Amino acid sequence: MKRYILAFDCGTATLRVAIIDANGEIISIAQQDVIQNFPQIGWVEQNPLSLWATQISLVERALKQKRIAPNEIACIGIASQRETVVMWEKETGRPVHNAISWQDRRTIDICEAWKTAGYEETIQKKTGLLIDPYFSASKIRWLFDHIPEAYTRALKGEILVGTIDTWLMWQFSKGKHFVTDYTNASRTMLFNIKTLDWDDEILNFMRIPRSCLPHIRPTMHNYGCIQTSSLAHHDVPILAVAGDQQAALFGSCCFRKGMTKNTYGIGAFLMMNTGNEQFYTKSGILSTVAWGTKKEATYALEGPMFVSGGAISWIKNNINLINDTFDSEYYSSRVSSSEGVYLVPAFVGIGAPHWNMHARGAIFGINQHTCVYHIVRATLESLGYQSRDVLEKIEEDSDIKIGELRADGGAIRNGLMLQFQSDILGIPVVRPVNRERTVLGIAYMAGLQFGIWKSEKEIEALFTVEKTFMPSVRDDKRERLYEGWKQALSYAAQWGNIGI
Repeated sequence: MKRYILAFDCGTATLRVAIIDANGEIISIAQQDVIQNFPQIGWVEQNPLSLWATQISLVERALKQKRIAPNEIACIGIASQRETVVMWEKETGRPVHNAISWQDRRTIDICEAWKTAGYEETIQKKTGLLIDPYFSASKIRWLFDHIPEAYTRALKGEILVGTIDTWLMWQFSKGKHFVTDYTNASRTMLFNIKTLDWDDEILNFMRIPRSCLPHIRPTMHNYGCIQTSSLAHHDVPILAVAGDQQAALFGSCCFRKGMTKNTYGIGAFLMMNTGNEQFYTKSGILSTVAWGTKKEATYALEGPMFVSGGAISWIKNNINLINDTFDSEYYSSRVSSSEGVYLVPAFVGIGAPHWNMHARGAIFGINQHTCVYHIVRATLESLGYQSRDVLEKIEEDSDIKIGELRADGGAIRNGLMLQFQSDILGIPVVRPVNRERTVLGIAYMAGLQFGIWKSEKEIEALFTVEKTFMPSVRDDKRERLYEGWKQALSYAAQWGNIGI
């Protein structure tokens, strides 16, 4: 009877629950948009109670859609947004503050102080990350600094803190399991990616008690059975937990060293499998854990870009250039090029590989002939330019030439965007038949643990390509376009220095 895998994807913009069969097909999916709160400019929060309650309601919807009985679910995988932090009371399970999103920039001053203290190199060598508000550590420190008695209570074991996976696991197990996995831990700036444990030197420097942090487990591991929803009485084990981008790497079947994917969501996350090799980079690229078992960890190089598909949402929701995100391809196709217009979507600073916390978004190259079509096209092209920034540095750091890029995420429905991505990179860009690689990836991980699939090779056979976009521009044009982007980016990067 147990023949399906249930996959959670607790994302930034959308929550999903999918049910996947042994053929790797998504047979049912339920989803709901996430409500985000913006208390101040640069602050981004979510309601953690709403996140987990919605995920539970989506379980019931996904089961009901295809009339799947709870006892037909073999196992569960949980993928979630990374770096976002929740703090709650151990006894009551009540959050003491809203979840602080990975997009939130309120901790710039904390990060600047840590840099001034000369701790950047230590952080990078031990965690593979850079000091930036993007990661969890400064958010945790901010919560301790701003919630009365939180630090004292944490020392007593009364306050717990974790990323979204930890929060969901706590709720799903009714407070029985306080855990995280290698991939999510590797995004906190507190985790030593060599020892695969919290780093005491970093914890002491940042004044974060180990006692408030979850126990660390391999990505593919038996986390116990879910104790909530209609699955509670059917002994359904949670067999995989991972950050959403690592799940997408696995779901894109990037199992071999050098294989690379790019997820185009609110942000974009370009990640390359580096096998069992960790790279210490100085170019703004992150070294992180891709996934891990009890026996070993697989590593990756990653370049997070903070605003990707979010730029398309911005021209729709904020300045009303388009009525729907789907319109972006049609509007862009009305002109043959952006005619020298560049949009730099540095709405919350610039991520990899530049890591400029103070940069702000800008549009350059406007003239009297510029119209809405050029600006929409420039917005789409910004996704491609940012990805080239990252891909070049990953190749440089790893000394590996990337032969193709596997694409996933909501924005890959836009064929014009993917064609431009191929043109500006000069390599093939692959669009799979099913773009939901995050839920597939976490399902593949759980299914491997359960025994639905015996090997990665079996899973790789399930990957099917809808279309491969091939480069279609001359090298000289490609480089001329990219030079214009670099100039626009340099101007946007200086904006924070103006002091406005």
